[in-house]
This record gives sequence, C-alpha cells and structure tokens, in this order.
Amino acid sequence: MGEELEAREAVRDAYEAHYRRLVAALYALTGDHAEAQDLVQEAYARALARPRQFLDVADPEAWLRTVAMNLARTRWRRRRLFDTLVRSGRVARPVESVPGVDPNRVALVAALQQLSQATRETIVLHHLADMSVHEVADALGVPVGTVKARLSRGRAMLAALLSDADTDTDGTGLRRRPVALPQRDVQEVRDAP
Repeated sequence: MGEELEAREAVRDAYEAHYRRLVAALYALTGDHAEAQDLVQEAYARALARPRQFLDVADPEAWLRTVAMNLARTRWRRRRLFDTLVRSGRVARPVESVPGVDPNRVALVAALQQLSQATRETIVLHHLADMSVHEVADALGVPVGTVKARLSRGRAMLAALLSDADTDTDGTGLRRRPVALPQRDVQEVRDAP
C-alpha cells in the first residue's frame, strides 16, 4: 500500500510541475483550449490508473505528452469522420468558442491549424514544449533531418501566415500583427548532426 501511495504522490507532483506546459502545447496543437485540457487530464488519468508503472517512467513529462498527443491523434481521426458527416448534412456542427486569451496567441493557434499535422506537431514540440531537435525526433520517431526540414518549412509558413497584413482577412476590421515564435538557439538546429 505504501508503494501505491508513493506512486500517486508522483503523479500529483507531475501534475503540479507539468500540467500548464502540457496544456499550452496541446492547445497549440489542437487549437481548442477545452480539448487540450481534456487530453492532458486524460493522460494524467491514465497515469493514475497504473500509478506503480508511472514510477518507472524515466521522464514523466515526456510520457504524459506522448500519451496526450496520441489521444489528440485519435480524436483528430474521429473528427475527420465527424466532418464528413457534417458536410453530408447528417450532423450539425456545434458553435466553437475560443477562450479569452491574448489575440496574438489566438492568431498563432489559428495559423498552426493551417499547417499539416506532422509540421504542427514538430513546431509545437520544439517551440512551445521547448524540446531540442533530437528530443523531437525521438518523440515523433523520425530522423533529425526530418525534424529540421519540418521546422524550416513550418517557420516559413507561419511567417507568411502571421505577417502584418494591410487588409483584414477575417472581416473583423482588425489588422493581424506578426507573432513571434519563441526562438530556441538557431545554431543548435544548424549544428545538430
């Protein structure tokens, strides 16, 4: 019983240490704050379902992020089916809401949603989850060169999407301002083998 209590305490400590960063990363990935919270909470629920095994995890944050991202991929696949049903007129799409956050963050999340899933995951892990190129490659199971290529393409696409426009694109009358991604050491990307 003592080991189970220790394991539950480890999950609680991981929650306090990593919850906000994981939600921020998943929000950038999914574009839906409530869904990001649900995904991260589900990851913690899975850790609590088997707390003793969670004690054996070398990097709890990476484990939780992987579980949450896998859940996001599953939901994304299901959403494609739902979108097909919406397009056919068999189901009505519910009204989506965006939490009251900084307009730059909303613009960034909207721009991220226009990237491919693979590029978006790479950008989110590297820039928002603050993982190195090698860590992203390990997390996604792709070569380092692939990560570098996705980062380069993703940054270029985001720069175009987030550039200062003279006309409004969403009918609000507001000009979109450029949003800067958190910059990691650019030399690290160039020097990585």
